[in-house]
Amino acid sequence: MTSSVFDQPLQQHMWSTDEMRAVFSEENRVQKWFDFEAALAAAQAELGMIPAAAAAEIGAKARVADIDLPALAAETRRVKHPLVPAVRALQRQCAGGLGEFVHFGPTSQDVYDTGMMLQVRQAHAILMRDLTAVSRELYRLADEHKHTPMAGRTHGVQALPITFGHKCAIWLSELGRHHERMRALEPRTFVGQMVGAVGTQASFGEQAGALEARLMARLGLGVAPISWQPARDRLGEYVSVLGLIGASLGKIANEIMNLEGDETGELAEPFSEGKVGSSTMPHKRNPAVVETVVTLSRAIRYSVAMMHDAQMAEHERDVAAVRMEWKAVPEACMMAAAMLQMMQYALSGLTVNAARMRANLDLLGGFLMSERVMFALADKVGKQSAHELVYAAAMQGMEGGITFEQALSRDPAIRAALEPAALKALLDPATYVGQAPRIVERFLAETRASGWLG
Repeated sequence: MTSSVFDQPLQQHMWSTDEMRAVFSEENRVQKWFDFEAALAAAQAELGMIPAAAAAEIGAKARVADIDLPALAAETRRVKHPLVPAVRALQRQCAGGLGEFVHFGPTSQDVYDTGMMLQVRQAHAILMRDLTAVSRELYRLADEHKHTPMAGRTHGVQALPITFGHKCAIWLSELGRHHERMRALEPRTFVGQMVGAVGTQASFGEQAGALEARLMARLGLGVAPISWQPARDRLGEYVSVLGLIGASLGKIANEIMNLEGDETGELAEPFSEGKVGSSTMPHKRNPAVVETVVTLSRAIRYSVAMMHDAQMAEHERDVAAVRMEWKAVPEACMMAAAMLQMMQYALSGLTVNAARMRANLDLLGGFLMSERVMFALADKVGKQSAHELVYAAAMQGMEGGITFEQALSRDPAIRAALEPAALKALLDPATYVGQAPRIVERFLAETRASGWLG
């Protein structure tokens, strides 16, 4: 029986991916604990702290597949401690009394924190792969549509012409910065913990430093300069960046959803055979995929907030704060993975209706081109005077229900300054996209040169 949207067969595909659920499964979590114990034993044996035979036996038996997880769960409920039953189970697996050397010195949080870091590092590889894949789709769209004119909108209404490629390039620039953030935090984030009960490494003796270095080298993690048991900013930063990625993906998804509306009709997410939009309205093709991304982009914020709360760890160690991470970190990673997977799908098959974009540029009857006309008129009568003339014509025309060209032609000062043919040319929105194509080309060239898209 399942009760979470992350595990329910009917909903889990909207909240996570199979790949990321496997990373944060109970089996993988316990296996990462065992990986810590095996690596610790091996490092201790190298330094003569425990027998080599014990390290070999612990390493051979540190397999979650050999553990009865339901029994482990029952024992966890009985002893009220998450790790002790797992340590005891591993000890029982070891022959010849060699299990006595399991968990020789660390405190439970050393195992929790390092195990979590091993899971997050595994998740990180998936997220970086998929972040790059989504970015490649945006690169492709920006390149293909750098000359495709569409209405640029501010305050929700049409403002001036842009190109769809310019919009996609801005989206790509956001994801590029998130890529930089994710790479920058790697050395700060992916460090382990082997500091003992209160961070002093007292239980490890004089060889503590050498032992920690060997342990983390085996696990492929960095060595922290000091205990981070009460300093939870590493995972807090990681989830915060996932929140930023989710916000960007949600913004892109919401824009696609808005531009997919029937009245706009400029974009559409992929339609697949059998996709149903409504149980009562058979005609509907809902933007179900991008709508789900919008949902997740809102939900992931609360994982970020929970991680901020987890920064309030008390004294030298506070497992009450750490347990908040056990919920927030996996869920943030799963939601981020789901968003990235869905956005890759949506963008890879995105329908771009260039004809509808062009038609919508004419929706206002030419009034979209008021800035261009104003600056052309400014050469003859001055900028401020031109603004007053064009403003008056625009307001009168919109109130009177006539086109912008008709409204402008009624003003004697404008007629005297602008020939009819020149005015008509000024009112073509497809020729007023500014430097958008060149900006996109330059940005894409810089992106290629940076090499982060591969």
